[in-house]
Amino acid sequence: MQSERRPPAEPTPDQGSGTTRLARRLTTADAVLIGLGSMIGAGVFAAFAPAARAAGTGLLIGLLVAALIAYCNAVASAQLAARYPTSGGTYVYGRERLGHWWGFTAGWGFVVGKTASCTAMALTFASYAVPGPWWMQRAVAVAGVAGLAALNYRGVTRTVLLTRVLVAASLTALTVVVVAIALGGHAGTANLGGWSALATGGPYGILQAAGLLFFAFAGYARIATMGEEVRDPRRTIPRAIPLALFITVAVYLVVAVAALLAAGPDRLAAAVAPLSTAVHAAGAGSVAPVVRVGGALASLGALLALIAGIGRTGLAMARHRDLPGWLAAVHPRYHVPHHAEVALAVVVGALVATVDLRGVIGFSSFGVLVYYAIANAAAFTQPAEERRWPRWLNLLGAAGCLVLVATLPWQSVIAGAAMFAVGLAGRAVVLSRRAARPAGSA
Repeated sequence: MQSERRPPAEPTPDQGSGTTRLARRLTTADAVLIGLGSMIGAGVFAAFAPAARAAGTGLLIGLLVAALIAYCNAVASAQLAARYPTSGGTYVYGRERLGHWWGFTAGWGFVVGKTASCTAMALTFASYAVPGPWWMQRAVAVAGVAGLAALNYRGVTRTVLLTRVLVAASLTALTVVVVAIALGGHAGTANLGGWSALATGGPYGILQAAGLLFFAFAGYARIATMGEEVRDPRRTIPRAIPLALFITVAVYLVVAVAALLAAGPDRLAAAVAPLSTAVHAAGAGSVAPVVRVGGALASLGALLALIAGIGRTGLAMARHRDLPGWLAAVHPRYHVPHHAEVALAVVVGALVATVDLRGVIGFSSFGVLVYYAIANAAAFTQPAEERRWPRWLNLLGAAGCLVLVATLPWQSVIAGAAMFAVGLAGRAVVLSRRAARPAGSA
C-alpha cells in the first residue's frame, strides 16, 4: 500500500500545468462563500421533515450529532487539502494516502451521489419557483441546470459572484422565517413536548435523523475539491472550511428551534415544505411567498456549488483514467473543467426531464458519508509535521460516518450499496481489460 502513495502537493505537469491547470483566483472570503452556498441550500428547506419523522423533537440532538461529525470531517478535509491543494478532494487524498481503490471509492460515491443531488436540487428549485403543472416545472428545472452550467463555464469568479448573491438571499429568507415565527403569536414551547420528547425516536431515530440532516452539511467539501483554484491553499482552506461550517451550524440550530416551536415535530414530519408549514402554523402565513423565493434561490445556490464541485472531482478522476480522459480538459481561457461540467449538465438535464429524484436525501447521504469516512482514514495516516488537529478527531469522524451510514433508512442503504458495487465492479473490469492489452497499445 505504501508504494501507491505519491508525495506531490501540486498537479504533475501532465495533469495540471500549462493550459490544463486551473487558475488560483479564490480568496478566503470566496472559499467561505462557496461553502455557505453549498450548505445553506435547499437542505435547510427540506431536510427537517424526514428528520422529524425519524426522531421527533430529538432532531435537535440529531442536528448536533451531525454537526459534530461534520466538524471532524471538515478538519480532516482541511488538513488534507493543505497538503494536496489540487482538484478532486477525497478522491485525491484517498489515492495518495490509502491507495487507488480507496480513492476511486470516494470519488465514485461523490460523483454519483451528488449527481443525484443535482437532479433533486433542480427539481426542488422548480417546485418552489413554478407552482404550475409538472411539465412546466421540468422545463424550468432543465433551464436552471443549463443556465448555471453556462455560468460555471465562464469561470470560477462568476460562480463566486452569483453565490454571493444567492447566499445573501437565502440568509435573508431564513431571517424572515425566524422573525415571522417569533412575532406570529402562535409559536410556543408546548409544541416541543417537553424534555422527554427529545428521546421519542430513541437512539436509533436520533442517529437516523443525524444521517439525514448530514445531507444539509455536506457542502464544505466543495472548498476542498476546488483546492487548485484557491490562493495560498495551505492557509486559506484550513481557515475557510471550519468557518463556513460553524456559521451554517448556528443558522440551522436557530431555524430548527423556530420551526419546532411553531409547528411541533408531528406537523413538520408530515410537511412537504416544512418551513412553509412552520410559518403558517405560527400565524405568519403572509411571509410564505418569501419562503418560496428563499427555497428557490437556496436550491439554485446548492445546484451551482454542486456543479462546480462535481466538475472538479470528475476532472481529477479523468486525469487518473478512472473516468474517460476527455473529461480532464481545462478551458484555455476560462480555466474551468469545461468538458466535465458540460457532461454533467447533459446528464442532470436528462435526469430532470425523465425522473423525480427529490427523495434522494438518504441516498446522497450514504455516498457522502462513505466519502468522508475515507477522508478521515486518509487524514489519520498523515505524519506529525502535516497535522493541524489530533488523530482522535479522525477516528471519531470515521466511526461516526459509518454509524450514520448504518442507521439510514434501509432503502437508502440498499441503493447506496448497489451504487458502490456497480462502480467497483466496473473499475475491476476496466483494469482487467487494460492489463490484457498488448504492451505499447493505446
